[in-house]
Amino acid sequence: MRGKLVVGNWKMNGSLQQNDSLLASVRAGWTERNGHKIAVCVPFPYLWQAQAALSGSAIAWGAQNVNEHAGGAFTGEVAAGMIAEFGCTYALVGHSERRTLYGEGDVTVAAKAAAAIDAGLIPVVCVGETQTERAAGSTEAVVLRQLDAVLSRLGERIGKAVIAYEPVWAIGTGLNATPAEAQAVHNLLRRRLGAAGKDVLLLYGGSVKAGNAGSLFAMPDIDGGLIGGASLKADEFLAVAAA
Repeated sequence: MRGKLVVGNWKMNGSLQQNDSLLASVRAGWTERNGHKIAVCVPFPYLWQAQAALSGSAIAWGAQNVNEHAGGAFTGEVAAGMIAEFGCTYALVGHSERRTLYGEGDVTVAAKAAAAIDAGLIPVVCVGETQTERAAGSTEAVVLRQLDAVLSRLGERIGKAVIAYEPVWAIGTGLNATPAEAQAVHNLLRRRLGAAGKDVLLLYGGSVKAGNAGSLFAMPDIDGGLIGGASLKADEFLAVAAA
């Protein structure tokens, strides 16, 4: 039986002082239960702080991106192996902001997922459609294209990944897919993953809050959430995780 996973994505937020308070509050407020887990993905400079604050706890930590190369002349980039040295469990890959703002395509996202696995990390691979694509009825085609690129690169290793469905139109907008709409896409992804991905966790992201988390997480193919703004408030993040 699959457990549940809630991952906080701080995005480009935080400071040393704010992080100390947030991490301490989350650590104090969470105890792993029934195989359900939580994690926080923090900006690169704060990986050491997350490691120091969360080591020995039931909370994992990770990064928000990786480079697809193991090393070399890539100024400003961070390799998966470097991230792993900070005790990270997870790395986000292909978040819609990376795809939209920094031009990361499906092939690059797939290569990053492979690099994360090579370094012993669990990639949280994000897929999702824009409002324009949704209005055109292209949701299924878009998310399957994005997933297929990763499946093609990873093969049987897809079982070492987590997939997060984040409809782009619901990220930071206050809008979110209904539980039924999210379940439909998650079921589509589940069926595409096939036998190799039968135990892959499928997360939903997009304006998830304490008030709607329970109804979303109750869906049979939704195994938890990738949480943005709500992960910056300890009480709200813990309430989402408790759901």
